[in-house]
Amino acid sequence: MKFPIAAFLVLSACLALASPPPAIAAPGLQVKETGETITISRGATPVLTYHKAEVDPPAEADPIFRRSGFIHPLHAPSGGVVTGIHPDDHYHHLGLWHAWVKTEYDGHEPDFWNLKARTGRVRFAGDSVHGDNDFGVRQEQVAYLDGPDAEPTLILNEELRVTADFVDGANVIDYELEQTNVTEKPLVLPAYRYGGGIAYRAPLGWTKDNSDYLTSEGLDRTNSHATRARWVAMFGPAENADGESADQLATVAILCHPTNHDAPQRIRTWDNGKVFFNYVPVQETGWKIAPGETVTLRYRIIIFDGKADDDAIEARWKVYAE
Repeated sequence: MKFPIAAFLVLSACLALASPPPAIAAPGLQVKETGETITISRGATPVLTYHKAEVDPPAEADPIFRRSGFIHPLHAPSGGVVTGIHPDDHYHHLGLWHAWVKTEYDGHEPDFWNLKARTGRVRFAGDSVHGDNDFGVRQEQVAYLDGPDAEPTLILNEELRVTADFVDGANVIDYELEQTNVTEKPLVLPAYRYGGGIAYRAPLGWTKDNSDYLTSEGLDRTNSHATRARWVAMFGPAENADGESADQLATVAILCHPTNHDAPQRIRTWDNGKVFFNYVPVQETGWKIAPGETVTLRYRIIIFDGKADDDAIEARWKVYAE
């Protein structure tokens, strides 16, 4: 059962007083929280790390690319890393994350994705709670309506809930996002080729020679962009902690829940050999979030060791959809 963060805080406090604690966690999964990160692991094997504190970009990059509120690294079941961060072609790409790009708000056009524009950003907002295999955090999408040096305006208050499991040999991550427009004006989301939803950047060593995409419609990197898909899988060599190839293939499949806006959503993929992915709720038709309105987006990430076939992923999607 899913809870908003506020309700989850109350529930967690009540459970903490119970003795003995109820067995509600997936076997073998643990959550550890520090002032900077929240990590989920399965025994000694890491599953994912969420960043509460801002992470610095490489020394050669503009400090504007410092950001919090994202997941990296994300791991395959055997422990290999399957996300990349701060590539020199897009310093704002951050493993697993989300943000709106093309927007209209009260005569402004804040861009919460492209940090270099200095008109908006997503950030961890200081509230978090966790169980034994899940955590909830509050995030914000803020706009710099009076310039990058002025205090930003909070537009969207977000509750992000991440739940991990280990099912039939695969890491299963549920990524559930609630966004509430806390202002008195609508946030307009014109149709645009990317943004919103969920975004993924693969390890930076994935190329046209060692990786590819596979969609639920049987498409790959050459023909999948701007199509609709129930799920999209990306595969390539996992990396070890220092960024070197671990010489073992891994598959990252991202599933779009059928209740999402405009589901099955259109997708953003690249045909240049690098692997970037984005489910885009507004790629075909614009949308808006009215004052006081809350919208929910749900995705599931399933990570396999090796190259998973379409039948295995489709079976997992049917379970998720039901």
